[in-house]
Amino acid sequence: MAIEVTDATFDEVVLKSGKPVMVDFWAAWCGPCRMVAPIMDQLTAEYADKAVIAKVDVDANQKFAAEYGVRNIPTVLVFKNGEVVEKQVGVAPKATYAQKIDAHL
Repeated sequence: MAIEVTDATFDEVVLKSGKPVMVDFWAAWCGPCRMVAPIMDQLTAEYADKAVIAKVDVDANQKFAAEYGVRNIPTVLVFKNGEVVEKQVGVAPKATYAQKIDAHL
């Protein structure tokens, strides 16, 4: 499963990671977010040694969603060296997310 990240752990898990980090900004009430969740879980297993897959519940953790301009969910951002390098808004096929990670390995 993707790592649950909170406002308190975002800096350590995402911004200070030595690996690329894919962050899924989601909410429990969001139907399309529930479509993305199993994809993130698959990617967690497939990229276990190469990248970090994380998720942020925007209802409970609004600080970084606001800071990175997340206005629609699901929004998936890829961070490398603490910077946003990729963005996907809305549901996409698994291959789209994999390509976004692969581009930064």
